[in-house]
Amino acid sequence: MGAPNRTISERRGRRAIPWGMLALWVIVLAIAAPFAGELGAVQRDRAVDYLPASADSTQVATLGELLPGGDSTDLVLVYHRDGGLTPDDRDTAAREVARVAAEHRLTSPPRPVPSKDGTTLLYAVSSTEPGTDEKARDALVQDIRAGVSGQVGGPGALATDAGEVYESLDGPLLYTTVAVVAILLIVIYRSPFLWLVPLLVAGAADFLSMAVTYALHQGFDISVSGQSTGVMTILVFGAGTDYALLLVSRYREELRRTPRPYDAMLTALRGCGPAVLASSGTVAAGLLCLLAADLNSSRGMGPTAAVGVLCALVAMTTLLPALLVVLGRRVFWPLIPAHGSAPKTGRRSFFAAVGGSAGRRPVAVLLTGAAALAALALGTLALPGALKQEDSFTSTPEAVAAMKTLAAAYPEAGTQPITVIAPTTGAARALETARATDGVESAEPGRSGAGWTEISVLADHPPQSAAETATIKELRAGLGEGVYVGGPSAEQLDLTETSRSDSMMIVPLVLVAVLLILVVLLRSLIAPLLLVGAVVAVWGASLGIGGLLFEPLFGFEGTDPGLPLLSFVFLVALGVDYGIFVMHRMREECLDGAEPGAAALTALRTTGGVIASAGLVLAATFAVLVNMPLVQLAELGFVIAVGVLLDTFLVRTYLVTSASVLLGRKVWWPGPLARRPAAVPATPAERTPAGV
Repeated sequence: MGAPNRTISERRGRRAIPWGMLALWVIVLAIAAPFAGELGAVQRDRAVDYLPASADSTQVATLGELLPGGDSTDLVLVYHRDGGLTPDDRDTAAREVARVAAEHRLTSPPRPVPSKDGTTLLYAVSSTEPGTDEKARDALVQDIRAGVSGQVGGPGALATDAGEVYESLDGPLLYTTVAVVAILLIVIYRSPFLWLVPLLVAGAADFLSMAVTYALHQGFDISVSGQSTGVMTILVFGAGTDYALLLVSRYREELRRTPRPYDAMLTALRGCGPAVLASSGTVAAGLLCLLAADLNSSRGMGPTAAVGVLCALVAMTTLLPALLVVLGRRVFWPLIPAHGSAPKTGRRSFFAAVGGSAGRRPVAVLLTGAAALAALALGTLALPGALKQEDSFTSTPEAVAAMKTLAAAYPEAGTQPITVIAPTTGAARALETARATDGVESAEPGRSGAGWTEISVLADHPPQSAAETATIKELRAGLGEGVYVGGPSAEQLDLTETSRSDSMMIVPLVLVAVLLILVVLLRSLIAPLLLVGAVVAVWGASLGIGGLLFEPLFGFEGTDPGLPLLSFVFLVALGVDYGIFVMHRMREECLDGAEPGAAALTALRTTGGVIASAGLVLAATFAVLVNMPLVQLAELGFVIAVGVLLDTFLVRTYLVTSASVLLGRKVWWPGPLARRPAAVPATPAERTPAGV
């Protein structure tokens, strides 16, 4: 009786484990709920929240809070009539501006600045009423807009409009992502029920990632922006669904061999778990390299995105298996994998045909693919210049409309002040230097306090033009150390220059980090170099495609300064992610005695379908960003989506396979697989991937 009782007890214990896991997740999500709900409250999307702490423009924004009244909100009231302003228009403008000055705490009385053609009148308005409170700033902007008949623009209004856009992203971004993933899963699984399971698990992972990100912000003060949380959601659903596809595919196979779902799931986790764990760890490590960035937005993006990937990993390897085991085989209806059944076989698969062509003509395939990627990479030369503030929206909010009105009415004049903050003891000298600087139209002293004095400088060139940028650089060089030059145009300059310097440091850091991890995982040097070289080529080609299409197809007037770095980090990390799946299977085949060429073709044939499905899902989730109303998100989503497709259907299928066929055993050099002759069984130590 002992053995049967023990068997019954074991079965009961196995049935209890999935239910226990589900209960644990309910508890975790209940604990996470209050923290996840607070993430939106700590999200910041001011320009200063994206800038590096060491930048001049950041110092100006920080020191401005010490001046009387605190941080100022700078606006421009624009009155315009195409045929020319009438006397009644001017009277109305004067009356409305006077009411604004009477109702709000302004730093100085606004004065009218007419355009030469008489069509436009602008008033510069600066208020310390909101301070650093974003909600108070938004209320001020909306109140002024409600009380004037002209357009309200300027940095403060632009920040308010940008904040509204970011707030509007959360719902549409999540709903669109869920809809896209759901449609793809229904097509892939051909089941009315199965697609719901990974989708619900991804939703739980997204909820958990929000709570963890909020905790990281509270504990380590990481920067949280609308851009970083949006990308985190995309990664949770994209990468999480990829892991689900791999696990469910292996689980379906095991259900045909194993009578009990619990045992089939254990076998599936042992089979694909190491590859999923290694790939997600590599992605997270690559993303965490962004912590070395000087740009606040990039530095905050690193841990936020890594949290998304790791939460997706945890959910897909704990919650998803538990749900699938509890639901049993019936979740696959109508294509239920019965025990002892064989999968349906049809005509030769696409990936078998691809492998055949790569195996027969590896040199031609490799050279043709490499030449195509190189040609596409030349498109980077056509990338538009740095993105201006007014071109950051795919729509035209009021602040942008006001900026465009000013640009047309004052084509040769500065309409946006450059802010200089100098020690009060040297303010007179700084004012004199500023007035004598080439390109400066006027410079006037402003508030003083806490040992600092504010100077408002107006350039004689349009905002963010090459001439105004040169003036800002001249001011910084002439004013010297201890005097800071900021304002919206200076912020854009700092964003561009810091993104460039961050790229010089982080690109090699990511390459070295990912390469070292791959060397440990694959016990080889050649295979990691092959994978890293392939994903770098994909990055160049996808960025080149963006250069060819951004302006003529999408109408984007500029390129976000952070696009090259962020797209590089994501494409390298995610591309290597897929490479690990293929190389892991290829290594298994080699350990069973197959030659590397044959192993590469087998790996492509057996994993090609599921990796193609995963690539389509990931590309589709990032493509959701293309429809968002912010150009920087649209550009990032487009480049990553194109890169994932190139990696999935060109590099991973043709180039890596043909290179592996050509290299033979050298692909595993200097590891033991490079020396062990074919058909010799692998030792247990060789069979376990290093570091997994």
